[in-house]
Formats: sequence, C-alpha cells, structure tokens
Amino acid sequence: MRLAEIALAWCAYFALHSLLAATSTKTWVNSRWPHLMPGYRVAYNVFSVVALLPVLWLVYSTAGDWLWRWTGALAWVANGLALAALLGFFVSTRFYDMGEFLGLSQLKQHAGDDSQTFTLSVFHRFVRHPWYCFGLVLVWTRDMNAPLLVSAAAITLYFVVGSRLEERKLITQYGKRYQDYIARVPGLMPLPWKYLTAREAEELIHPQAPVEAGGKN
Repeated sequence: MRLAEIALAWCAYFALHSLLAATSTKTWVNSRWPHLMPGYRVAYNVFSVVALLPVLWLVYSTAGDWLWRWTGALAWVANGLALAALLGFFVSTRFYDMGEFLGLSQLKQHAGDDSQTFTLSVFHRFVRHPWYCFGLVLVWTRDMNAPLLVSAAAITLYFVVGSRLEERKLITQYGKRYQDYIARVPGLMPLPWKYLTAREAEELIHPQAPVEAGGKN
C-alpha cells in the first residue's frame, strides 16, 4: 500500500509540474493576470522544489529491504558514473542562460517571455536532453530498495513522457530545424554512432540561407 502511495505521489507531482509548465497554462495566466507573468518562472521553480519535499519524505521514510547494493568494483563504477553526471550537470550550466532558466532575468526585466534562442551545447551534440540523461545516471547508480525502485521507475517514465511534451513545444518554436535535430541525435541516452560533429551542430544553429536564382555563387 505504501508503494502505491509513493507511485501516486510521483504521478501527482509530475502531472502538476507538466501542467504548470504547459504553454496553454502560461497563456491562460497571461490573459487574466499579465502583471504576474514576470514572476511566473521564479514561482514555478520555487513550487517545484517545495512540492518535491513531501514526496521525498514519503520515499525515504518508507522502510524496505535492499534489492541490490553496489559493492566492490561495481560500487566504484556506479559512484564514478554518478560523479561524472554531477560534473556534467555543473559544466552544462555554462551553456544555459541560468538567469532566464531560474526566472530571475524575467523578474528583473519585468518580461513574461521566457523563450530561448536555439543553441546546442557540446552535450546537446550527443543527446537531446543532457539534464535528463544526467538525472537517469544519478537515479540508477544508487543502491535500490522497493521505495527507491518505484521512484526510479516513475522518474524514468516522466523523463520519457516529459521530453516528448517538451519537444512538441520546441518543434512549434523552431520547426523543421528541430525536427532535423531529433532525427540525428538520440533523446535521453547517447549512442556511439549517432551524434553531431561540431560543424554539423553549427550548421543547425546557423542554417545557410538558400541562394536565390540568378544570385551570386
């Protein structure tokens, strides 16, 4: 019964998280209370953290026998991968406008539009959602009991579904350019044979304008 409560808690959290991030929700809020939009992103991020706390309390207050624990060389591998994921997350923040991501820029500039320009970091050349990728590594390299396994499964499912919902918005925003990107780069986990070179990434970011008939070669 407690495991079912954990699963439902994660589902409720993720559903609300996605609902508040949806363009339709932002449009609805903007149509009624436009003066609130500069602070929407900050409020959304604060709510995301605060609402997560009771879910984590439910998970970690539930006792359960260990299903597996990493020991010996496997523990070194698991912890090494987790450390690499944390380092990757930290390094990746250099390629984001963190002021805009956190909502501080919108609040400071009194602006409600949080759309970003199309850009591809070095991590985006190998996987479309680097933060989700790092998150999956962190989740699945931990020792696992039943409550944590339910949580890991719920988080993984959300990353799969959430990434698809996010990409619908990105296709609407960037059109064929993002569709080409989807076709050439994996979504959540890198594949050795499927990635963009630095030149290919630059061509996607700055596509060349077609040469008009009769124009200069």
